[in-house]
Amino acid sequence: MLTVMDETKSSVYDVAVIGGGAVGCAVLRELSRYDLKLLLLEREADLAEGISKGNSGVIHAGFNVSAGSLKAKTNAAGLGMIYGLAAELGVPHRKTGKLVVALANADRSRLEELKADGDKNGVQDLEIVDEAAIRRLEPLARGHWALYSPHTGIISPYEFTIALAECAGQNGARVLLEAPVEAVDFRGGLFHLSTPKGTFAARRVVNSAGLFSDEVARLAGIDEYRVFPYRGEYLITDKDCGLRLGLPVYPVPPRDDPGLGIHITPTLEGNIILGPSAEPVDDKRDVSSTRKAMARLKAEAARLMPELSRVSFIRSYAGIRPKLVDASDKDRFGDFIVEESALRPGWINLVGIESPGLTAAPAIAVMVAGMIGAKTDLRPKPEFKPERLRRTRFAALGDGERVGLVARDADWGEMVCRCEHVARAEVVAALRNPFGAKTMDAVKRRTRCGMGRCQGGFCTPRIVEILQDEGMPVDRITKRGGGSRLFYGWLKG
Repeated sequence: MLTVMDETKSSVYDVAVIGGGAVGCAVLRELSRYDLKLLLLEREADLAEGISKGNSGVIHAGFNVSAGSLKAKTNAAGLGMIYGLAAELGVPHRKTGKLVVALANADRSRLEELKADGDKNGVQDLEIVDEAAIRRLEPLARGHWALYSPHTGIISPYEFTIALAECAGQNGARVLLEAPVEAVDFRGGLFHLSTPKGTFAARRVVNSAGLFSDEVARLAGIDEYRVFPYRGEYLITDKDCGLRLGLPVYPVPPRDDPGLGIHITPTLEGNIILGPSAEPVDDKRDVSSTRKAMARLKAEAARLMPELSRVSFIRSYAGIRPKLVDASDKDRFGDFIVEESALRPGWINLVGIESPGLTAAPAIAVMVAGMIGAKTDLRPKPEFKPERLRRTRFAALGDGERVGLVARDADWGEMVCRCEHVARAEVVAALRNPFGAKTMDAVKRRTRCGMGRCQGGFCTPRIVEILQDEGMPVDRITKRGGGSRLFYGWLKG
């Protein structure tokens, strides 16, 4: 069973990871294979609260990245690892294939270029197909030609992130939430990381702070990186919208653009996601939705899939990508940066890890472990447990299994979320997670409460009641931590 370690315990860690997104948690899990004392510090009230929660959840094959780049190398290596890793951790995923569709004959040459890049990157089985094959592979899609990638897939990015951390926790790693690094000092051969929960000493640090990785690096006196936030907005349909999409459908990607164009992606539960847009913003936390972007999403998606023009949407959301822009603007969007600082030996920076960072995360983790192993003896743990404790999903059970659960525990018979069929027992288990995450969004990411058609209209008051039953005062209940309180006082009738 996982345990939450005493926050006040003073000790020296072999490695401290800063940032609880997919890449940081993959690094933590990979390092937990070895006899190391590990710590992960996350600034938010839960894991996957940054880049990792606001994306399409696509496992990329590796043909939309420049040949020879670190993005391409880690994408290809990560693709070879992520399906097996997701299965090992019990994370929902599916290999679906993918179509990159050309709406005009003139765009076929661009598909040939993408295929050539994919071939150079070692992507297997890419094929350019005609209109008849497009309709056979995905009846909802339209186009003259398409690049078909059979090894692309979809995954739940936040569940993947949480599972990586839980596995690392089972193997002795410590995770602290709401612990932003506010200052860094180097003395006595150790990095001293100051947070609101105390100061922690570590022999090595992996800076995987995502959008804030440049700012965290500057705390350590490393001033050579700049991260530029690009917002991508999305729309999502009801899973009972009347359409069933089998695989992601992308347009031919525009040249010299920060994104891959507005594409259409199925979720594992049957929803359809439109997006993302791509625009620079000033604020790294600006995940607002805009009327202009919503209109563009609908219009461009309808070109690839006309049936979407009659579908209603249940939610919009946005994510932020960390783009790298150098001073000369020669490399406008930049490659991944995975490097140890020459100025601060022992400090490893992971900067500009955007798409395909989710797919590349396991490979980046192995790369980081190799960098650490080059300077210290990494002794494998014979007792390393590669799997994690699995959760029971009421919605996925048969009637007989449900009857048995309810007979043993009445909490399995109380539906908290009608849209997603989530039982009270699942919410209680989510709130008793090993990292102390007790926000409404933490429950959502672990159970799917609030992700259905009513968007929390039915389940929110019930989750609030359960939070209070679990000892949370009503005035401390938040959506995602910080100042996102749900209640600000009492009214008397």
